[in-house]
Amino acid sequence: MARKRNRKKATSTKPKTSRFTFSKQNKIILGSLGMLLSIALCIAFVSFFFTWQQDQSLLSEFADRNAEAKNWLNKFGASVSHLFIYKGFGLAAFLFIYLFFLTGLHWFIGLDRKKVVNHWVWGILAIIWLSVFLGFFAVKAPLLGGIVGYEMNDFLQDYVGKTGVILLLLFGLIVFAVKKMKITPEKIGNYFAGVRDGVRRDFRKAHTETPVPEEKEEGSIKTGGEAKSPFEEALEKQEKSPAIPGYSNIDKTSDVDIENSFEVKLATEKEDTDLPSVKEKREDRGSEKHDEIKMEVEKVEEEMEETDILSDKLVQDFGEFDPTLELGNYQFPSLELLNDHGGQSGITINQEELEENKNRIVETLKHYKIDISQIKATIGPTITLYEIVPAAGVRISRIKNLEDDIALSLAALGIRIIAPIPGKGTIGIEVPNKNPSTVSMRSVIASSRFRNAEMELPVALGKNISNETFVVDLAKMPHLLMAGATGQGKSVGLNAILTSLLYKKHPAEVKFVLVDPKKVELTLFNKIERHYLAKLPDTEEAIITDNTKVINTLNSLCIEMDNRYELLKDAMVRNIKEYNAKFKARKLNPNNGHKFLPYIVLVVDEFADLIMTAGKEVETPIARLAQLARAIGIHLIIATQRPSVNVITGIIKANFPARIAFRVTSKIDSRTILDSQGADQLIGRGDMLYTQGNDLSRLQCAFVDTPEVAKITDFIGSQKAYPDAHMLPEYVGEESGTSLDIDAEERDALFKEAAEVIVIAQQGSASLLQRKLKLGYNRAGRIIDQLEAAGIVGPFEGSKARQVLIPDTYALEQFLNNEQNKNE
Repeated sequence: MARKRNRKKATSTKPKTSRFTFSKQNKIILGSLGMLLSIALCIAFVSFFFTWQQDQSLLSEFADRNAEAKNWLNKFGASVSHLFIYKGFGLAAFLFIYLFFLTGLHWFIGLDRKKVVNHWVWGILAIIWLSVFLGFFAVKAPLLGGIVGYEMNDFLQDYVGKTGVILLLLFGLIVFAVKKMKITPEKIGNYFAGVRDGVRRDFRKAHTETPVPEEKEEGSIKTGGEAKSPFEEALEKQEKSPAIPGYSNIDKTSDVDIENSFEVKLATEKEDTDLPSVKEKREDRGSEKHDEIKMEVEKVEEEMEETDILSDKLVQDFGEFDPTLELGNYQFPSLELLNDHGGQSGITINQEELEENKNRIVETLKHYKIDISQIKATIGPTITLYEIVPAAGVRISRIKNLEDDIALSLAALGIRIIAPIPGKGTIGIEVPNKNPSTVSMRSVIASSRFRNAEMELPVALGKNISNETFVVDLAKMPHLLMAGATGQGKSVGLNAILTSLLYKKHPAEVKFVLVDPKKVELTLFNKIERHYLAKLPDTEEAIITDNTKVINTLNSLCIEMDNRYELLKDAMVRNIKEYNAKFKARKLNPNNGHKFLPYIVLVVDEFADLIMTAGKEVETPIARLAQLARAIGIHLIIATQRPSVNVITGIIKANFPARIAFRVTSKIDSRTILDSQGADQLIGRGDMLYTQGNDLSRLQCAFVDTPEVAKITDFIGSQKAYPDAHMLPEYVGEESGTSLDIDAEERDALFKEAAEVIVIAQQGSASLLQRKLKLGYNRAGRIIDQLEAAGIVGPFEGSKARQVLIPDTYALEQFLNNEQNKNE
């Protein structure tokens, strides 16, 4: 019921457009006026060419009733003709007659308005072109091109010369032929090919006509100059005669005897190979006739739906829908806005350090009688991976148990053993570098792997152990859970994700919903509010810091999710990618509520604070979005510094397969995030483990500093933006107001006393009324609802006390008296 109520409210907020219309009688009158005016112009224009010299002196005496012009429409015809033809466009002015008549016909019988407007646009362009054309060839006769054509020719020839004017006229003719008449080189080629085929067909037909047959001679039949044998004559008679067996089928007047006729009959009953000459001649005559007759094969096309035909025509005329057209001049941020923290040198290889670590690993393993046959080192920005191949017969668990001993021998923090490495027959030992390199956001953004990424929402997280840029698609994750101890790089990781999307996606393609309980981490993104951010209606700031607004925003996103699924259902598609592709192809009608759907990314910087203050009110919509919102383009990024089981619950973990773990303090926290240990052995400062439901990948997060984010947001915010931020559907909570006990007669007997208690204490809570007035919880709750309906206390705010809207008892008394006077 809540969903239906919200949808009705959303539909009712659409602006109503009013359209000015005429009655049917007024349309007929205007149509008649337009057609008669076109006829009057035709009469005036035609007579102007016979009487214009005689009427020149009367043009200034239009108000003189005694003056009479020679034009067939008197002074009106002379003045209008002089204006349109002499001072206007010359002979091209006759096109105005057609335009006025067409407009009047539109009003009279109700033609399509769009066609009339299209005719007017092309008609005006044709009038200008024809005026310039006639003015070019009749410089001394202004009547042909008019003053407009003469002046335009004079102006153009001063700058481009006569040759340039000819080229401009030719270009205008080509534009008219292509856009209006739909003439293409293919159509011209097909026309000449058809003419050529027709000429060839007529020529072949004229030279293959059969001559008139000559007279018959005795003992033979002549057809086309060739004599037929007796066998052929008997065969033709048998074909024409009825199929009756016996000798009665033979014509007795013929010269053929009975024996020959019997042979012919046998020949017809046998295969045609007995009479090759007869068969060949018949085939020759048949082939000649077939050569003369051309067969045209008509290809029957499958019937297309009406919507497909309309969409194809719209795409052909206007092209596919471009969602970025409103901000067509938008410029993406440049690499110069980012700093190169790591320098140009990249990773420096310390050969002595590598050799020393190798010897210590081999020596430690030998102490426990573990032999290795091969060792290999892969240097990364933060750690070095040593891959060892144990000797035959060595159990992997023995090496895994020596993790602390190897860390002691290497005197390094964060030794991590991977036994075995997935997809390889080796064991990995990750050892931190003594001088780790900083992975700058600039190097990650500039990499070809990120630039050429064909993803819906590409995110560059950093670099892996092999110093390769690690790029993932947020749309396929589909949600991301980030956790780690304080100061280990979560905020930098969020900035890296948002920066990646800002460098790759247009404002029309993605929107951010930012939740920042700390109120200081994401404030820089306020500058791009009208470009990239989404917010609730009637809210001042797009970045959400109040927990009550977070609850409303999450529920609003659930409403948006349900609305988008309705659109996908009507469009008969499965996900947002197919829906937007169908909308771009103009197969979905915007009048039916369809629109281009941008991706929405919800970013929560500190999830633990929301769980502490709101609990289930936050967890329930988060779980709904995580379960259902993938197909319609709403993706969640949740970060927390307290990875405990009461914050990251089982419902949330089940719907967040993609997880990022920064350094944590215990193995229990690591298992809470990743379902495995390892995050407790990281070295911090952006060192992280990433998993998407399968193997763990150790990465060094790209570093983007606050001044860099400020420069990026300043650059985007200085450009042309949308009128306002992207508006989410309005959500009305169940506790935000009540319609119960609005009538003053139905109020509780202790309503006034309860109001005084609330106003004096300036604390609107049911527990206060229970203590002061010695009431039960249910009655105190009903009185609180009545106080809210009367406007004395504010709406429900979770675990906080309601806000008291009346400052003191004097104001309360005045308020109650005014309310009583209104009721009386």
